[in-house]
Amino acid sequence: MAVSITYHPRLYLGESINTKKLDKMKRKLEGKPLLTGVVLITLSKNPSDQLDIFEARQLAQRYYQKNPLYVVGIAGSREEAVGLVEQMVKECLRERGDCALKEYLLCWT
Repeated sequence: MAVSITYHPRLYLGESINTKKLDKMKRKLEGKPLLTGVVLITLSKNPSDQLDIFEARQLAQRYYQKNPLYVVGIAGSREEAVGLVEQMVKECLRERGDCALKEYLLCWT
């Protein structure tokens, strides 16, 4: 049940995420993604959307085995994830003057 995940080089992390255990968390997400209390922020596959926010437990669905993800943020709750998206939007506005988050986040790769 391996999931293909690419992580943003400047991964946005919520305050509740333990950075010392981040590598272990990544391995679990890619191998057996049944983690509770972990919310992912990914680039949306839908061209009309920019980001998706969902619980990591959803990675257990077969869809994610065939469709690789690009994770830009990891949070401990949905509220924390929304706060990270707000941070991304503010940075994008400051740097680019617009809210083209996909373009802004992909320019770091």
